[in-house]
Amino acid sequence: MNFNEYQRQAKTTELMDRSEQLSANDPAMIAKILGLVGEAGEVAEKFKKIVRDREGVITDEDKLDIRKELGDVLWYISALADYLDLPLDEVAEKNLEKLFDRKSRGAQRGSGDDR
Repeated sequence: MNFNEYQRQAKTTELMDRSEQLSANDPAMIAKILGLVGEAGEVAEKFKKIVRDREGVITDEDKLDIRKELGDVLWYISALADYLDLPLDEVAEKNLEKLFDRKSRGAQRGSGDDR
């Protein structure tokens, strides 16, 4: 499966109707943004408990739990990209182009998108 196929199939599980016109105030878009942050927080929370409770030892069960949460993060990324009419394959491709450009210039460390 490629990202665009994932995006197409994930869209069929959407519960909220979006506005006809693209708007950052669209409750469906806001729900996706909040969902993305929430799910990313759940990934972080899993790791926090691994560090806090088990000295950083990651079990096979942890991996399965984290995989579920990463899947939820992916769903929200896919949904937001879809709202913006951005094919998920393109989002992934442009991200790799940016990262490889930084690597080729030795600019992987530091902060800011334009480093």
